[in-house]
Amino acid sequence: MITLSLFKADLGSAVGHHKPPKEILSMAKEGLEKLRKRKKIIDFLVFNAGDDLQVLLSHKKGKRNESLYKEIWNLFLYITKEFSIPSKLYGAGQDLIAKKYTKGLEGTGIGIAEMSFKERKTEPVLVFGADKTEPSAFNIFLYKIFADPFNTPGLVISLIMRRGFEFIVVDLEKHKKASLKAPEEIYELLSLLGSTSQYAVREVYRRADKEIAMVGTITKLSGVAGKYIGKDDPSMLIRVGKGFPSVGEVLEAFSFPYLVNGWMRGSHYGPLIPVSLKDSRVSRFDGPPRIVCIGVQLKNGEITYPTDMFEDVAFDRVREKALEYADLIRRQGPFQPHRGTLEEMRYTSLKEVINSLKKKWKKLD
Repeated sequence: MITLSLFKADLGSAVGHHKPPKEILSMAKEGLEKLRKRKKIIDFLVFNAGDDLQVLLSHKKGKRNESLYKEIWNLFLYITKEFSIPSKLYGAGQDLIAKKYTKGLEGTGIGIAEMSFKERKTEPVLVFGADKTEPSAFNIFLYKIFADPFNTPGLVISLIMRRGFEFIVVDLEKHKKASLKAPEEIYELLSLLGSTSQYAVREVYRRADKEIAMVGTITKLSGVAGKYIGKDDPSMLIRVGKGFPSVGEVLEAFSFPYLVNGWMRGSHYGPLIPVSLKDSRVSRFDGPPRIVCIGVQLKNGEITYPTDMFEDVAFDRVREKALEYADLIRRQGPFQPHRGTLEEMRYTSLKEVINSLKKKWKKLD
């Protein structure tokens, strides 16, 4: 069995929420190379999605391996203390909420997505990282990929895929999970996935044989820290082809720039733009929200042929439309639906502003 473990965290960026300096990526690669030489891991991939460091590991230690988790915590902490803080980077180590390592990395602020499986004769995997948005930003895309035959014709013409997929949906507020099956429960599924402030997809399984198809991070930093310290910036892994949606079917879901919550201070809705790695940096209004995708081919656990999947003119029109949407919704200014609801912004400083106005309120005549 091969395990893929994807870790992400904002350890600091240059010039605001722009992108991590190259030194952060270099230090991460150096640390992971030591793990590989010690045979702790088989292989690794390092990249960034906006200002977040993304680390993909392949190994045979299985999910939730405490030894490996502690190595990642120590590496991220080392980068923060030795480089981010002395360099006075913006938000240096802001995602490392815990003061010390905690079992399972729970409550540390580090996002984790893991899947274990027996490597197929050909094992392509798509690795996604998003910036300036929340875990539920993937909801609509995952529905289209695994439950909408207009996006994924394999759901109709593939003997194995036509049996559907099982979605594991997490209640981010109550910390519970529910299993819903497509296609027979798609209405119930949509009733949850459409409520993006509370529900997010953590895993998707192929119902024909219970094979893992997708896994994503569901860390809500505000829920861990009790206040807004940065957007959650989700990541996910999707296995493709040979009984799963094809590469083209998965990427087709991102051919339209759906609106997601995030952007400036994590409190405004904006279009999610699929961008190449070279454009994985944010600027305008600390955004707009964006997503990158790296395709990899596994070879006995080795991560080979990393490919920038959104570096394609086929997505130029989506990007143009997204920028048009950004212009339109920015004109809304501090008004909903551009700004999030009070419920969505309860961890931001807006709560303090509202509380400061309590003395202004008088009994209605």
